[in-house]
Amino acid sequence: MAILALSCSNRPEITSAEFLYKNNPVGLISFDPPTFPNRSVSIVEYGAVGDGLKDNTAAFADAIQAIHQKGGGYVDVPEGLWSTGPIELKDGVCLRTQSGTLVLFSSNFDQYPLVQTYYEGAYGWRAKAPIYARDAKNIGIVGAGIFDGNGDVWRPMKQGNVNRFQWRDLLASGGVLNEDASVWYPTQSALEGSQSVLAPGERSYEQSVAIKVWLRPVMLNFISCTDVLIEGVQFRNSPAWCLHPVLCNNVTIRNIRVKNDDWAANGDALDIESCSNVLVTDSHFDAGDDGICLKSGKDAEGRARGVPTQNVRIHNCTVYNGHGGFVVGSEMSGGVRNVYLSDCRFTGTDNGLRFKSTRGRGGVVENIHIERVYMSNIKRDAILYDLYYGNKGNDTVVYEVNEGTPQFRNIFMQDIYCKGAQRAALFQGLPEMHLENIVLKNAVLEAKEGLVYKDLTNVRLQNVIIQAHGKPEVQYEEVDLATL
Repeated sequence: MAILALSCSNRPEITSAEFLYKNNPVGLISFDPPTFPNRSVSIVEYGAVGDGLKDNTAAFADAIQAIHQKGGGYVDVPEGLWSTGPIELKDGVCLRTQSGTLVLFSSNFDQYPLVQTYYEGAYGWRAKAPIYARDAKNIGIVGAGIFDGNGDVWRPMKQGNVNRFQWRDLLASGGVLNEDASVWYPTQSALEGSQSVLAPGERSYEQSVAIKVWLRPVMLNFISCTDVLIEGVQFRNSPAWCLHPVLCNNVTIRNIRVKNDDWAANGDALDIESCSNVLVTDSHFDAGDDGICLKSGKDAEGRARGVPTQNVRIHNCTVYNGHGGFVVGSEMSGGVRNVYLSDCRFTGTDNGLRFKSTRGRGGVVENIHIERVYMSNIKRDAILYDLYYGNKGNDTVVYEVNEGTPQFRNIFMQDIYCKGAQRAALFQGLPEMHLENIVLKNAVLEAKEGLVYKDLTNVRLQNVIIQAHGKPEVQYEEVDLATL
């Protein structure tokens, strides 16, 4: 009897740079992840105890300092339940975890000093991230461990986002309610912070201290770092955004998992802001807000910084829940360019591919190539381009084009499939600044509503099937040079 051998795939390993960057359509150049000297210390050597009771903040700091002074290497975090305050990485240091490692960050607000950092495109005082680095080179977090940000103790909660039993337990835990008793806050100062009208950059240090619990940290905040590796580990329960590299260069993120509950306020999984040369591959994101998001600062402050997010490769990632699978904006005032995304899956998200901005942002989003995206059970739009983000209603007034006018152009999408959405797609430009050079090729989108184009120039649909139930398949308004 003859035996026929079948190969599932002739592709090389998807994590190889050769496969990820070969013949890429946006001109990306591969880069190497950081490596670390073959030396290590364990946090246990510096007094750490993995019983969930001892505060191991000092042990983490001492171990990191020791390996840093030796010229770099690994800080081993063995199996155990390790309670700690913020962990700050230094040059040449890589945290190395095991499958039985659980790092639980402290619920004691006093352990999180205020630092100046970026959040939602603005610079100001904020509680220090549980995992933090600034101006560091060659840093990493690897292994199979779990990092729990203890975000429940920081986040406000809307009553409508949980069931009555969860709401009952939340009230029993303490905290305060707003005036109409619809939102729970962990402390009175958090409630007062929610009522502040000051922008982040306008608050003094003293004013920020008074509302520190409102200024909840992102879980991982790397600022102005070079050569970053995050591999294998899991992150869950972040106080605000989960992973936030900003102004970083050469960032490799592979084979990680992020889990935030779907009611987690501002529970973004990954926000890449004003970074260059980024690789995100083979990862799973379950978000309370956006899944994989590219940003570059907000409004005049972002334009003054003027640092785009650029040269980004995303491959073989899955996003569950959240507001968007792959997202650009809305804080994109420094620009986003040269992005190649392929072979990703979004299921149960509010939107699939989500591009968002508004008047006042400015910035240019361009040279984006997206292919082989598979979506199911999308609650709103499978594809969304919305330049009225945050505004109610779409006015027809043509505003003067200025530095605050956002621009989206030269975006190519092919092999895009969606089974189930409220609407197949919305492409919504501005009367004074159309979306320009948008291509959708080889797509099948099944939704309750069809595809809507408004304020576009040079849009092309090729081999696109829109299966809409009850609404016209395609609607046009103010579209120039459309090709079907």
